Amino acid sequence: MKESYFSLGLMSGTSMDGVDASIIKSNGIDECKTIFNEYWKYDNNIYKKLSVIRDKINTSEDLNLLSNELHLIEEEITLFNSKLANKLIKNNNVDLIGFHGQTVFHNAIEKISKQLGDGNLLSQLTKTIVIYDFRKNDLKKGGQGAPLTPIFHTVINKKLKNVKKSFLNIGGIANETRIFENGDFSARDIGPGNCLIDKWIKIKSGKFFDESGDVARSGKINKKVLDKLLYYFYNNASKKKSYDINDFNLSPVKDLSLEDGAATLTEFTSEIISKKILNDNVYVCGGGRKNRFLIESIEKKIKNKLKLIDEIGIDGDFVESQAFAYLAIRSYLKLPISFPKTTGCKEPSTGGVISKNY
Repeated sequence: MKESYFSLGLMSGTSMDGVDASIIKSNGIDECKTIFNEYWKYDNNIYKKLSVIRDKINTSEDLNLLSNELHLIEEEITLFNSKLANKLIKNNNVDLIGFHGQTVFHNAIEKISKQLGDGNLLSQLTKTIVIYDFRKNDLKKGGQGAPLTPIFHTVINKKLKNVKKSFLNIGGIANETRIFENGDFSARDIGPGNCLIDKWIKIKSGKFFDESGDVARSGKINKKVLDKLLYYFYNNASKKKSYDINDFNLSPVKDLSLEDGAATLTEFTSEIISKKILNDNVYVCGGGRKNRFLIESIEKKIKNKLKLIDEIGIDGDFVESQAFAYLAIRSYLKLPISFPKTTGCKEPSTGGVISKNY
């Protein structure tokens, strides 16, 4: 075994807009150096196909009925990732690729988490060891399959003082990792992050997100609709320990204007997040940290300032792609990537499937 590995992490979030790519150098334990970060946007053809297939999944009771469509879009996504990977491999040392793929369905109760991405094909096309399908083993061991980034947060934490803190990731889904003075840690999904706001903005305006929260800031919160959203969440979705975008719906806001709908969904999102996070030493990563209106709304409720992870020299856009590069190394070394206090698995478990298909 080598002392350290160069690993390329390829991560596609629930926004389905593209791929975050990061190269790190790490021993898979307590060291990690960032070598490179880059974002590649999906072309409109892939984005449209992903939107269509996710809508079909949302209304289908059997993923097998969509197997042919899923296979075709999976091949496209894999080819897209292979072009990116080969470009980076040409100019950088890469021992391993951590290929998260594109999540289109996640239901821990049914023990199904579907990430589109053919690890064997990617290994063949890049002539590199690929680690993929990170969530399946955790689900088999009784876990939720998410969140998987907490062990990487503990590495980031080495840059900080050893005090109680949390890392709040506001991606499509919001999740939190809590780290305690003794180094112990726990984690959980919180609820919606950007997913509802982004989907609303896309439906109503054709844009992908509410930049800086300016649309929501110009609207008015509809209290009646907000109460419906909160009632549904606390009586249904809140009982889950991990989330998929399909766990939430936009029907209560359907008759609102673009601005009022964005304001109401932002208030709903901030209400859920604010009730579940620590009040002190919260470091925020993910695309949601750029939504100033959302951040301000959370801060008003917790009466404390949130800290952006960028303040400690880490680009908050690439924490998850770096995390899956790191998880690839741990999987390759047969080290655990999920834990009873993070996903609820019965025992610490290693994860990804290893492919050397060349």
